[in-house]
Amino acid sequence: MNIQEKEAVRLTQAWIPKKERIGVVAAIVIAVLLIIWELKGLLQLSSETLHSRQFEHTFKDFGSNARIALFFVLAYYALLLIMKQRVWDGLGHVKKGLAGLLRFARRWHTPMAIIAIAFIVLHTIAVFMYGFKFDFNNISGLLALLVLLPVPLSGLLRYRRLDRKWHLRSGLAFAVLFFIHAFL
Repeated sequence: MNIQEKEAVRLTQAWIPKKERIGVVAAIVIAVLLIIWELKGLLQLSSETLHSRQFEHTFKDFGSNARIALFFVLAYYALLLIMKQRVWDGLGHVKKGLAGLLRFARRWHTPMAIIAIAFIVLHTIAVFMYGFKFDFNNISGLLALLVLLPVPLSGLLRYRRLDRKWHLRSGLAFAVLFFIHAFL
């Protein structure tokens, strides 16, 4: 296949591969419904409730749910790194198990990332409703959010091989800032 034929195939190819489309669309629907449902509930709260200790637990719960989903998303990269190690060359059964886990993590990487972004959006909205303070935790979260913005776009470009590794680079930058925000 010459370069022009490859370019023609790439241009006619769908943005999201057919085998992943159902999971991605389902995750988008779940994420949108989750945001609408929770945002409706947040907007109905009184002013006293927004500044209470109970509401602080609410937005921290959104962040905790996002953290769990992001660990699942980042597991794909961790498993990929583990699989590349030469230590597993003599252990075929372990490598087969890791390969199965890697396939599972790859299949659910994008849908879980979409759901994680929904929880991050809810967490961010709830934090601003509670009252944004210029402290280390809020600033690190805001920086992580800003670095997260190009990750979904570069992920979409990744399907078409147009991202030039920006998805991985911006995703790793987000992961570092996310860990700083979540654990420091």
